[in-house]
Amino acid sequence: MKLSSQIKPISYLKAHAAEIVRNMSEQDAPLVITQNGEAKVVMQGIESYEQTQETMALLKILALGSRQIDEDKVQPATEVIQRLRDKNKNQA
Repeated sequence: MKLSSQIKPISYLKAHAAEIVRNMSEQDAPLVITQNGEAKVVMQGIESYEQTQETMALLKILALGSRQIDEDKVQPATEVIQRLRDKNKNQA
């Protein structure tokens, strides 16, 4: 993804807000808004935002799992499954 074509000054946002909002749902690329030559805000369509959030959630789960492995806080799946089966059997 090439962001260079997706960088616009805040004056462009002010003048073309409706057009930008309309186009955001059609494009996957975020729009970078600059103020005084500095990047200040990133805009993206709602579907792209939701996908980003889902990706971040999955990455957090992977990082947590990796940390638990590093800290030796894991158990073999066979033991966990057996313990759940035993627990389920006792509740029945």
